[in-house]
Amino acid sequence: MTSVRVGTSSWTDPTLLASGWYPDDAKTPEARLRFYAERFDLVEVDSTYYALPSRRNAELWVERTPKGFVFDVKAFSLMTTHPVTVRSLPKAVKELLPEDAGDRLYPKDLPPEAVDLCWDMFREALMPLHSAGKLGAIMFQFPRWFPPGKTSKEYILSCRERLPDYRIAVELRQSAWFKDQDATRRTLNFLSSEAIPYVCVDMPQGFGSSVPPVTEATSDRLAVVRFHGRRTETWEKKGVPVVERFRYDYAKEELEEWVPKVRQLREDATETHALFNNCYRDYGVNNAATFAGML
Repeated sequence: MTSVRVGTSSWTDPTLLASGWYPDDAKTPEARLRFYAERFDLVEVDSTYYALPSRRNAELWVERTPKGFVFDVKAFSLMTTHPVTVRSLPKAVKELLPEDAGDRLYPKDLPPEAVDLCWDMFREALMPLHSAGKLGAIMFQFPRWFPPGKTSKEYILSCRERLPDYRIAVELRQSAWFKDQDATRRTLNFLSSEAIPYVCVDMPQGFGSSVPPVTEATSDRLAVVRFHGRRTETWEKKGVPVVERFRYDYAKEELEEWVPKVRQLREDATETHALFNNCYRDYGVNNAATFAGML
């Protein structure tokens, strides 16, 4: 039986908490997650991009959600070739850094054993979710400096090898992967040959990081769509807070465009995840609820 899960890319965003979507009696992290999980059966954990997750948090997420609820978890920044701040690293990793390490480091700036430890700690922390059957996919969102080619493809495969117990999904932010029909076909064929889910996206167009709204299930187990909004004026504008990039409230007609696409993904994969990353105030939760109703 195929299914579609719909949710948002955060349940703790400060602007959401301030929007009034949560009731007055949902003042604790536990109460808010329980309230969210009564309305959706899927959520993406975004905080794990900024800092390694803790096993205790994973245990609490299991306890606070009903059977059948699923968490997609965003890969730690270091794991997707993004830079990391030293203050976000746990003590055990910091102890492996050279004394002259800067404040903002890329994977190449860290000793191999420090990088390995980050991967090991990430994997270990999420094991309670996996054991409970509540871990969906590890979301690898690669940056615009991650171009198509042999090196990048080998790195994607190495990510899967480092997390043998988990399912990974890949989102790309470099337009060259889809610059024409041939490039698009090569990209999707590569992921299909490895049965790695491609993360389809709805996002602003016309930028180097823009990827077209191509929809294809590259795994028969899982298909994923992430809705980033279409706010072009702030998408790559320097100095703009992250929350302003995703400040976009989808119109009903824009969501309707995706209904047949997601229904097709549902036919091609056992499970489909639709995640709204326009987490500004209650835009994401309201759009998610509307979209779920349309499906």
